[in-house]
Formats: sequence, structure tokens, C-alpha cells
Amino acid sequence: MNELAVAGLLILVLFLMLGSGVWIGLTLSGVAWIGMELFSSRPAGDAMSVTIWGAASSWTLTALPLFVWMGEILFRTRLSQDMFKGLAPWMQALPGRLLHTNVAGCAIFAAVSGSSAATCATIGKMTLPELGRRGYPERMVVGTLAGAGTLGLLIPPSIIMIVYGVSADVSIAKLFIAGILPGIMLGLLFSGYIAVWALRHPDQVPPADARMSFLNKLKASGSLIPVALLILAVLGSIYSGVATATEAAAVGVVGALVISATQGSLNWQTFKDSLLGATRLYCMMALILAGAAFLTLAMGYIGLPRHLAEWIGSLGLTQFQLIAMLAVFYIVLGCFLDGISMVVLTMGVIMPTVTAAGIDPLWFGIYIVLVVEMAQITPPVGFNLFVLQSMTGRELTYIARATLPMFALMVVAVLIIYFVPGIVTWLPQHMKL
Repeated sequence: MNELAVAGLLILVLFLMLGSGVWIGLTLSGVAWIGMELFSSRPAGDAMSVTIWGAASSWTLTALPLFVWMGEILFRTRLSQDMFKGLAPWMQALPGRLLHTNVAGCAIFAAVSGSSAATCATIGKMTLPELGRRGYPERMVVGTLAGAGTLGLLIPPSIIMIVYGVSADVSIAKLFIAGILPGIMLGLLFSGYIAVWALRHPDQVPPADARMSFLNKLKASGSLIPVALLILAVLGSIYSGVATATEAAAVGVVGALVISATQGSLNWQTFKDSLLGATRLYCMMALILAGAAFLTLAMGYIGLPRHLAEWIGSLGLTQFQLIAMLAVFYIVLGCFLDGISMVVLTMGVIMPTVTAAGIDPLWFGIYIVLVVEMAQITPPVGFNLFVLQSMTGRELTYIARATLPMFALMVVAVLIIYFVPGIVTWLPQHMKL
């Protein structure tokens, strides 16, 4: 049985199991077991136990549950209200006014969260009712929030970067640094779109609030100090070389607890809820990562990655054509799987091809994050769309249509980093780690 037929059979089994409602982690392990049992001479049970233990006991992966817990703690504080109060006075003079609080708020919270859905939900808790009350068009509010929420994946610390770093054996600290400039660039693209829209539709932008003096603006911005200190503690400890990504995650958890206690939102119930929420989310991720590690091993024994790399190599694609083909592949895959599953499921097969094409794995990591961001706002399995659907009560199709301009801007961002790769690689090359 040739490799193409084997791949087709395993993909069919994969989608049948996913379609029948089997957990993603168990599906990946099941497909790997079938592949090894039928098409490899190595005992599947022995390989499964060794691989899953190795994946679960990775020290690098320790940063993941800690960053998840940090986001869960902050989700239960009044951080979003404080951020809105601190940002709003500075946005009044910009075209689009308070719509920019969606972008700026998501960018700031992304720097302490690492999760796209948590960023979208936390900022949405405040901006959706507040901007709706002030008369901003719901379509613009929802669209910009869904798009800006994806910054939680790109601006470090990012959960998806940790997953990619572990899966592709790339430095997580370098990935974090590489994500800074593309994250700022994407935020500026979103804000630029808001400004252009506002200039074209001035009648739909509510009037500005009463003017505030510069001193009063600074006073209102005092509510941003706690989150600024937390960002400085987490990212500063990594970039200065004082702490690894895992140690910085522990610093972040302590800082989040201090902020929560200072704001008066830390009690036994919120502490327990944040810990249980983080545990549930991480257990889901860990099961997916373990299953994906076993599937990667099984694919290696069957020889699929090598044959796929040879097949793609025989097509004579340029780097740009390969990147474009992979973008379409991941966007389609994002219609069925969440971001973490997409990354861990495909890295073992895709990385040999990417390496053979001479693509920098560090650059490719940021590219993957951008493409996964697109999947976050692609129905039917776009996590940010689900979050906003639950918060607004609107249909998924309405939210997806409102988010289309943000999707187009992400395509522009991918093109920019392809033609100007220094946006990704310049900072990691000039910082000592």
C-alpha cells in the first residue's frame, strides 16, 4: 500500500473520529495507534507509553499551565474596566474615537494573557456594553473586537507560541521577542482601518466626550499602572535574561494574584475558580499535545513526512507559492480544528518540508501564529466568534461578516512579513538571550 493511500486512509479515520465527537487528544492517539499497528513493525503500545510520557514531562511545557492560570486570574479581576477608564481619554481625538479601545485594550491584555479567547472575553466584558451605550455601530464594535482579540496569540506571552516552540524545537524566548513587532504592526493595521472607516462614515461616530486636561488624562491613566508593571515583570525578566519563559510565567502568576488582591477581587472562590479553570483548559491542551506527539512519531515510522516533503519538493514551488499553499491549508483546517490542535497535528509533517525549502523556523512560527489567528475568526470553529456569539446573542454568520475586514488585514500582515522578514527576525537577532 503506497504512502498516498495510507495518508488518505488515516485522514479519513481522523475526520470520522472527530465528526463522531471523540475528544481531539484521543482521536490523535487513536489514529496514531491504527497507523503504527497496521503500517509499522514497531509495537504501538510501547511507542505510545514512551511518547506520551515524554510529551507530558517536558520542562519547557511547564510555562503553559502557568500562563493559562495567570490569564484566568486576571479574567476575574476588574482589569478590563480599569483599562477602559485609563485608555478612553486618549482615544477621543482619533478618528473612530473609542473604537480604538478595543484594539489598545486587547493589545495590552494580550501582553499578560497569552490566550485569544480570554483576551476577547475580558475586553469585551467592558467595551461591548459601554460602546453600545454610547451609540457606536454594533457591527464595527463586534468586528474590531473579534479581530483585535486575536492579538492574544501574537503579542507575547502567547500560549500558541509555547506549543509551537515545543512542537518544532524552537526557542520560546526568541519566539516571544519575534512576536512583538508583528503584534504592534497588526494592531496598527486594525487601528488604521478604524480611522479610515470613521473618516468615510463621520455620521456614524458618536460625538466626543467633554474635553479633559492633560493632567486629568494622566490621572485617569493611573489605572493602567498595575497591568504595566505586570507586563514589565513578565516580559522584562525574559528579555533581560534573568528568567526563562517558565520562570517568568511563575512571576506572572504571583503578579496576577497581587493585582487581584489589591483590587479586592481575590477571595477563596475566585482563587478556586481560576485554578479549576486553568486546570481544565490545560488538561485539554496536554491531552492534545500528548496525542499529537504520538501521531508525529507514528507518521515518522510510516514515512509520511519524508514522502510529503519529497512530493512538495517535486512540484518545484517557490517559497512564496509554498507559503500561500500552506496558508490556504491552515485556514481550511481551521474550519474544523482549534489553533492548538492545528499546530501540534501538522508540525511533525510540515516542518521537514519547511526546513527543506530554506524557511527560517523562527519566522515560520510567527507566520503560523498569524494564520492560526485567521482561523480564530473563521466559522464554524472560530473560538473568538463563539466568545462573541455568547456575549452578544447574535448569529455566528453576522459576527463572521462583521469580522471579514479584520481577516483581510491579517492576510495583508502575512504578505508584509513575507516581503519584509526583518519585522520578525530583527529583534531576536539584536537581543542577547
